[in-house]
Amino acid sequence: MGNLKPLGGVKVLIVDDSSTIRRSAEIFLNDFGCEIICALDGFDAMAKIVENHPDIIFIDVVMPRLDGYQACQLIKKNPRFQATPVIMLSSKDGLFDKARGRMAGSNEYLTKPFTKEELLQVIQMHAL
Repeated sequence: MGNLKPLGGVKVLIVDDSSTIRRSAEIFLNDFGCEIICALDGFDAMAKIVENHPDIIFIDVVMPRLDGYQACQLIKKNPRFQATPVIMLSSKDGLFDKARGRMAGSNEYLTKPFTKEELLQVIQMHAL
């Protein structure tokens, strides 16, 4: 963990209908100076993306109203946000789920529960 770059000022959007997942990500990232924005579902995420212009988006696959795949497709279709890295979050780690995430335009697929190290590594790779 010693080779991590500082993450101060990196805006991270966490989209998950589970308050536990949102809270875990917040706790993991607060120590590293990230600005955390949380959304409850895909619709909530769309408003938060337009308002906050996050540097990276972590989005749960299974959510009510607008799921992670649909939300990812909408983000990637918008010219203003298509370069923003979208990381799919799921409790499933099957090949089909990962392929579906790629087809929706995601940059990475993280299996829940994730560790602080996994979260930081993905941010290092995609947002800096």
